[in-house]
Amino acid sequence: MCIKHVPDTAANIRPLGGTTFDETVKFIMNPYDEYALEQALRIRESGAGAEVIAVTVGKEVAASTLRTALAMGADRAILVKTDTYFTDSVETGRLLHSAVSRDGSPDLILTGRQSVDTEGMQIPYRLGVLFDMPVAVNVVAFSMAEGRVTVEREIEGDLREVIEMTTPCVVGAAKGLNRPRCPTLPDMMKAKKKEIRVIPRADLGLPAPVSTVELLGLQTAPDRGRGRLLEGDPEKMVWELLRLLREEAKVL
Repeated sequence: MCIKHVPDTAANIRPLGGTTFDETVKFIMNPYDEYALEQALRIRESGAGAEVIAVTVGKEVAASTLRTALAMGADRAILVKTDTYFTDSVETGRLLHSAVSRDGSPDLILTGRQSVDTEGMQIPYRLGVLFDMPVAVNVVAFSMAEGRVTVEREIEGDLREVIEMTTPCVVGAAKGLNRPRCPTLPDMMKAKKKEIRVIPRADLGLPAPVSTVELLGLQTAPDRGRGRLLEGDPEKMVWELLRLLREEAKVL
């Protein structure tokens, strides 16, 4: 399964100029990936005899998130080490595909539906293309039996779509799929002894990356200010709203 090392959603991200930011903030496992990992652990615990392998792409410090995955119950982990925090989805997909392929032939690839930092929502699809596997994303219900996976995924209009796929396949987990477990202190101590295989990007023998998306810079979101309550009869409130949108918000 594929996970990502991301800044805590509660952290105050401080840009430092250009494409850099203060990386001393707290980092965590991408929250959607926790649902994917929990599902992988439940498959193994059901008696399927599966091995749960956590794979990530990132700097050396991303090993801390892999340790969290190991503490939750993953059997081992792989870190594809890069020199930068940001890699576009094409490069990330290629690195994950190469590392997973070298390790073996997966029966099931689980990911989160998206990452909470860049929110590209492309990795499950890119892995599906590279591995030539069917893909289902935004999955909130999962079952697996006799080489087939049945999922329910949320779609627009508060509806759910039921998809049946043969294995191997790629599943992108969403909130509500399960309730991820919290590792205990003994689990965290045991995780320190589990294997993390570090693979420098250069060792994968891939050609130099050709970025399809160029990150130009990072900046803090502007303060949106406080809300304003309009009073009076409906016609006056409409005219006042139009004035505010034209003169202050400058969107008209």
